[in-house]
Amino acid sequence: MAVRSDRLFLIEDDPGVSEVVKLLLAREGYQVDSSATVKEGLRRVAAGNYDLVVTDLKLPDGTGLDVVRLLHEKDRTFPIILMTSYSSLESAIAALRAGAVDYIIKPFDNHEFLHAVERALKERRMSRENAALRHTIASAYAQRPILGESVGMQKALERMRKAAQSEANVLITGEYGTGKELLAHALHARSPRADGPFVPVKCGVLASAEFEAELFGRATGVDRNDGYIREAHGGTLYLEEISELGAALQVKLLRVLQDKVARAVGNGQAYAADVRFVAATHWDLEEAVAQGKFRQDLYYSLNVISLTLPPLRERGADVLVLARHYAGQYSRKLGKKVRGFDAEFTSFLEHHPWPGNVRELEHFIEGAVIFAEGEELTGRDLAEVAPALPMVRAAPVALGLEQPLAIEEYIREVVERFQDTRSETELARMLGIGRKALWARRRQWGLKRMRRGNS
Repeated sequence: MAVRSDRLFLIEDDPGVSEVVKLLLAREGYQVDSSATVKEGLRRVAAGNYDLVVTDLKLPDGTGLDVVRLLHEKDRTFPIILMTSYSSLESAIAALRAGAVDYIIKPFDNHEFLHAVERALKERRMSRENAALRHTIASAYAQRPILGESVGMQKALERMRKAAQSEANVLITGEYGTGKELLAHALHARSPRADGPFVPVKCGVLASAEFEAELFGRATGVDRNDGYIREAHGGTLYLEEISELGAALQVKLLRVLQDKVARAVGNGQAYAADVRFVAATHWDLEEAVAQGKFRQDLYYSLNVISLTLPPLRERGADVLVLARHYAGQYSRKLGKKVRGFDAEFTSFLEHHPWPGNVRELEHFIEGAVIFAEGEELTGRDLAEVAPALPMVRAAPVALGLEQPLAIEEYIREVVERFQDTRSETELARMLGIGRKALWARRRQWGLKRMRRGNS
């Protein structure tokens, strides 16, 4: 039998049960100390360096709920397993809501008990081991500042800073590429949960049944796993594109938000869900609710605080601020000495609609820096990375206009003027936007596609 380094503390007033549990754990190599009261147990746990507490629900001078509450006042991530009887199952669920990591029903199966202990200790070890990794990731995101002086960005950042101080769930909205995950990271880093994990999850990537197991965990079978919710315990769970979540999973997620308890797929075993939820979407969820595609109660549970990131085309001078930032970043990375832009390159940056938002701008600047040969990005570099955008570059001359138009006005002018002579693909290429972005604008403006011949 190998001696383990983990130190456990047992709070149990029944001498017979106490001896059985201590013997069972000792046979597995654990170091175990015990007490029969809440007061004595808390005193010794505070004085010692323990990794896990196992406590009975009913004790002479209190309850297991008291143990959970008092220990978590100092360390909300400290693992506590509750032992209870069937008749007190409701209290066990309450303990999970309070922050206990698991509960065991007496009389318990020895293997199930040991599995619960090992799982709790594994999570504790992973939490400690991942602390350095989280700090590394946080540092990496700190090097990716959320830049922007526009009114819309400043409003979003101010709301984020205020929201970070609370435990409320947050819904972030904005188009693709506006930086929703970056904002979620910043929110987490400024929150009381900053030392806990930040777990990003892409909703709708897997089939519904597979995603349910990934989200809630699978307790049985060869592919058993703890799930994203358990992984995010004590931290933040970021749900990207929450609108993609199926109807059945919306119901189950709502229960987790309401009860702070989740249930693994397989045996339905409940576990604590001490998680702050931050969801994001580029869709209008209010419209999805109105159409019956998204549950209204889940929408309100997630949308306690709303943060909206404006599209890049509405951020004015922020485009040049971001472009200079990325030019400097990729110049250093690629060993170049790019220090600015010429007039043609600057004009393009200011007039392009950037349908892919900040993500598109970043990759565009990266490509331009790769081809750059001097200290300025010029029209020649522009031709290397944006050869299919002559209409945008030549505006307003190409349309015979005397005055420049706002970006959206320009796009509409091109669509109305050329839709009878150009295909959808050609129009999108002329404007430097995707076909989906073109269709979205048609719907917004009520412009129907004119049929050409039999096409």
